[in-house]
Amino acid sequence: MSTAVPESNNLRVENINLRVSRNQKALIDRAAQVQGRSRSDFMLDAACREAESVLLDQRYFYMDDEAFQRFTEMLDAPPADNPGLTRLLTTKAPWEK
Repeated sequence: MSTAVPESNNLRVENINLRVSRNQKALIDRAAQVQGRSRSDFMLDAACREAESVLLDQRYFYMDDEAFQRFTEMLDAPPADNPGLTRLLTTKAPWEK
């Protein structure tokens, strides 16, 4: 797992408490057992991966009006000719020959 938290801050000194249903707990326990991990390790890893994914999906672009106009024009323009891509999309796969 790749975390954005520096190694020196990885000491586990904080608690997070969750209420779950029996079915949720059983599911988590089965998955953790399959991976040979504790419930806490399994849940922490899954929660951190999801948190990183959510944060990485957040994008904010600031552009002035002129830059935004150029940006939208580029997005709306037809794609440039790409012979390599055309060749790739028209070549039959080896198993189709």
